[in-house]
Amino acid sequence: MEELGLDYEIKHYKRDTKTSLAPPELKEVHPLGKSPVITDGELVIAETGAIVEYVVGKYGEGRLVPQPGTPEHLRYTYWMHAAEGTVMPLMVMTLIFNRIETGAPWLVRPIAKAISGQVKAGYLGPNINAVLGHMEAELGRTAWFAGEEFSAADVQMSFPLEAAGARLEFRESYPKLQAFLDAIHARPAYVAALKKGGPYSLLRG
Repeated sequence: MEELGLDYEIKHYKRDTKTSLAPPELKEVHPLGKSPVITDGELVIAETGAIVEYVVGKYGEGRLVPQPGTPEHLRYTYWMHAAEGTVMPLMVMTLIFNRIETGAPWLVRPIAKAISGQVKAGYLGPNINAVLGHMEAELGRTAWFAGEEFSAADVQMSFPLEAAGARLEFRESYPKLQAFLDAIHARPAYVAALKKGGPYSLLRG
């Protein structure tokens, strides 16, 4: 919305401190307590990808989306879906298994750590490295995920990479991913969004 110069208001909802689940007030907006969620008139829209596509489709006037029928548009579509279809599930699983290791009762903690370690070594680690390597290679081809022009796909991909950066140190191993995050953080729209919404911290673990 900052990239498009739109007016908007932000309402904050705090997760339950014990469960990290949505508070009852957010479930009044959306039955699943999904976040982010936007309201536009009578419409209530959840899911990041759906929100981004709705906003650029209704208010973008062709901005932030490559021309249909071009290779850039195909890449745009791919990354719009890969963000939450491929990247974020791995980040969420990493968070969960890290919490299993630290949050299990002490009597079973060694077993929990052993199981978690096997999952991370045999599945999560290899898949995360493969996905990060793929993204690093893609950003070696072009300046942004969909091509040489910044697009809404980069907005969509910024959060998964923020999550990856919170759980992994990839400045040396994946310099192009780090450069992408640095470029996102330097954009005036990003700075303005943080100024309006306030700083935030990702769930770590």
